[in-house]
Amino acid sequence: MDTHALSHEIEAYDLSSCIIHYRKKLIYHYEKAQQASSQVMPINSCTKSVLSALICIAMNQGLVAPPNTLLSHYFPQLRHEQDERKKNISLEHLLTLTAGFQWNEFGGINSFPTMTRSSDWVQYTLAQPMSDVPGARMVYNSGVSQLLAAILVQATGMELSRFAKLNLFMPLGIEQYHWKIDPQGIHTGGFGLQLSANDLLKIGLLYLHRGVWHNQQLISSDMVECSTKSAIAATPPERGFYGWHWWSDDVPVTTLQNPSDSVDLHYYYARGFGGQFIIIVPSLETVVVLTRKHRKKGLLPLDLFRQHIAPLLMNPQI
Repeated sequence: MDTHALSHEIEAYDLSSCIIHYRKKLIYHYEKAQQASSQVMPINSCTKSVLSALICIAMNQGLVAPPNTLLSHYFPQLRHEQDERKKNISLEHLLTLTAGFQWNEFGGINSFPTMTRSSDWVQYTLAQPMSDVPGARMVYNSGVSQLLAAILVQATGMELSRFAKLNLFMPLGIEQYHWKIDPQGIHTGGFGLQLSANDLLKIGLLYLHRGVWHNQQLISSDMVECSTKSAIAATPPERGFYGWHWWSDDVPVTTLQNPSDSVDLHYYYARGFGGQFIIIVPSLETVVVLTRKHRKKGLLPLDLFRQHIAPLLMNPQI
């Protein structure tokens, strides 16, 4: 696989790192600076996908209730809500960002910035009015991720970082990480985790191998499949679909065998604001990790994958 052209494209995107693991081999490893891939950095909303993994592990262990369990199971005060829609929010609605809360992630009264300025992020999120029937529409909402983080703490009886260390980080050999907390000391569910690009690759490979790491089943294969499948269409202008805090989509790729026709290549991915990605392509046994320290206007790392990396993967003889 000729990656010289890819290296030229990467420079325009100002990536910190680009790692491609293809069919059991590391075939490409770019670093803008020496040791960039081994240094921890904010992964922003990729934190959501790590949280999803922890929820799946806790469900496997019988600590967190099944996905159809109502949110009121963990927050009984919701049973007294006047709005019946709020009483019907389930854990799966939280995981698929379809809880129905009135929310504008990046601005306004009901927003992520306003939540982070409140004295209690969980209560702030629970207090928001409803705009939709649960399950009807995906609305990006880091507040519901914080609800899931609080549920994990409540269900496991330990700090989120400790549960992660025992059940995910230590088995994967992830030793260096930082994780922010909210005013109540609950680790942030929607952002705030710092990991290295090399450790993001480990998480991607865990999912590629359906929850198995070094012959140990960390997450059941059923949970991996359930959490990463396309559950609901993303709200425009976003594209693709959303699962349990994982995105998914297809990219049309032309092959040398059929240059007049294209094949839809399916992938799912974790995405962090600014340019952090873990992209899994099951049919090609591939994981792609992209990281970037600063957002670059007009250039989206996912476009690099769709326009340049995916065609290379589909035509490895190029």
